[in-house]
Amino acid sequence: MGYEKLVKRQDIEELENNSLVPYAVKSVNSKGRQYKEKEHPYRTRFQRDRDRVIHSSAFRRLEYKTQVFVYHEGDYYRTRLTHSMEVAQIARSICKSMQLNEDLAESIALSHDLGHPPFGHTGQKILNGLLKNHGGFEHNKQGLRVVRLLEKRYPEFSGLNLTWELQEGISKHSVDLKNPIMKMKGYNFPSLEAQVADCADGIAYNAHDLDDGITSELLNLEQVRKLALWREHEKALDEKYTNLDFKLKKYQIVRKIINNLITDFRRTTLKNLKFNRIQSVDDVRCAKKRMAGFSKAMSEKNGELKKFLHKNLYNHRKVKRMEFKSEICLTGLFKAFTSNPVLLPESVQREGSNDSLQRRICDYISGMTDRYAISEYEKLYSPGEKD
Repeated sequence: MGYEKLVKRQDIEELENNSLVPYAVKSVNSKGRQYKEKEHPYRTRFQRDRDRVIHSSAFRRLEYKTQVFVYHEGDYYRTRLTHSMEVAQIARSICKSMQLNEDLAESIALSHDLGHPPFGHTGQKILNGLLKNHGGFEHNKQGLRVVRLLEKRYPEFSGLNLTWELQEGISKHSVDLKNPIMKMKGYNFPSLEAQVADCADGIAYNAHDLDDGITSELLNLEQVRKLALWREHEKALDEKYTNLDFKLKKYQIVRKIINNLITDFRRTTLKNLKFNRIQSVDDVRCAKKRMAGFSKAMSEKNGELKKFLHKNLYNHRKVKRMEFKSEICLTGLFKAFTSNPVLLPESVQREGSNDSLQRRICDYISGMTDRYAISEYEKLYSPGEKD
């Protein structure tokens, strides 16, 4: 048996053209990068995007950024990094089964939280309040800022120089008229791959926060049995197994919830595409309604889960206590740096001459991990703490 030839980029591009549906984004048809680069010999544009994201500093820092629980509360809870990996897995599974571009969807999924500050959504809320007179703060927009400007890895340009399509996916909010990505050609929505990544984020977020909430014992069995998605799967498991260990039961129910959501999403999205006679990528972007989504029945069940988590987990006393501490920490850092800029690292003082001091401080703080933010706060406000 002879050796097979090495695969070239053009071979992968041809495979995409022959195997993906007409409304999938093909890498060869990308709108390109801000700074022109020579094409890679054996990786497509979206594969290069994915690799650049994975090797970025912002991606590595997600390991110590809060999903729901701060890093020191336990080793088994999800972080922004593990969440991003789970979103990527769900997005790839959906795209593979729908003949969409899984490389693009994976790249979007892995990068969707790059702009998140320490302490999760609480951190975003705090920074938005602190920056209310300076443009505010929103993690999707900050994600674009990270990949366009803040990452420093190439001598020719700032940022990662990612493709237009990946930035479109990071921007996420397709109806935001201030979003420069969505100003082109009257587009109403991002690509279907971006919509898949967005929905994969929601699926992973709800299901895995439910998992972590039960593991932490902030949620109990009596509470979760009020959920339709939980009850229907628990009943089926009880009929199949007797005296099943609760930990195993929990894992099985969570995975079945994810599977049900994905199955319904695929079926409903395909139905929408057929009904609206979608034939191209531009058809997806210019459509009057979003193509990707759940059926009405599943949307209600998923909405019930989301409301349940907000009421019983995100508003739990222990979570709120950590949010309270987070606000003290981030507000303290911001006030210290704005009143005494000399406390900032020299690199932060020098960078971004076109940006306000407040924006540069925001970039610095939002890039921190939970533990680094806590450490910086202690160094600034504890006289006995060594710098």
